[in-house]
Amino acid sequence: MFTGLIIEMGEIVSVKMRSGGAVLSLKAGEIAPDAKLGDSISVNGVCLTVIEKNSGMLSFDLSDETLHSTNMGRLKKGDRVNLEMSLSPDSKIGGHFVTGHVDAVGTMRSKADTGDMLKIEINAPAKVMNLLVEKGSVAVDGISLTVVDVLNDSFTVVIIPHTAKLTTIGFKGAGDTVNIEADILGKYVAKFLNKDGGKDLGLMKALTEGGYV
Repeated sequence: MFTGLIIEMGEIVSVKMRSGGAVLSLKAGEIAPDAKLGDSISVNGVCLTVIEKNSGMLSFDLSDETLHSTNMGRLKKGDRVNLEMSLSPDSKIGGHFVTGHVDAVGTMRSKADTGDMLKIEINAPAKVMNLLVEKGSVAVDGISLTVVDVLNDSFTVVIIPHTAKLTTIGFKGAGDTVNIEADILGKYVAKFLNKDGGKDLGLMKALTEGGYV
């Protein structure tokens, strides 16, 4: 479990393909000294397990599923990625609960200056859009952000200068991919209101029939 507050950007050293997946290695300045084998670390919003540690370099296994369902398969040597250590019992929760289980890959549609801020529009599939609400939380490449607008097939977020400087979203632009994870609370609410894959609307059906909605 994470909070979406990025500690630092790491630099990809290598992505070595192998049967069933790949091994990702990266340089990390702040988190590497405290990281231990078996630790969970968020890399661009994907929860990965440390399998090797060597002189400021951390390595992780990537499964085929991770390569296909996230943007991790597009990474190459020299790319920068957002890093966050997992929560500990004494951690402060300044963002929102982020599981590190990416729902879909989105594409940045536009990026525009709004004073000192950046307003970014991100295209996302319906399965993600159905879970987003204005002023709700969303993780983009592991960054905890607040949804500003929910549009037909995209949503917008506003990036403060601090976030733009310390994360990858500051230098990504239109056409770049991002990992998206909707707020886990929204997922449970959606599941509760839409049981059996939509065949039974459950509580929402009862509220509608009762004239409450």
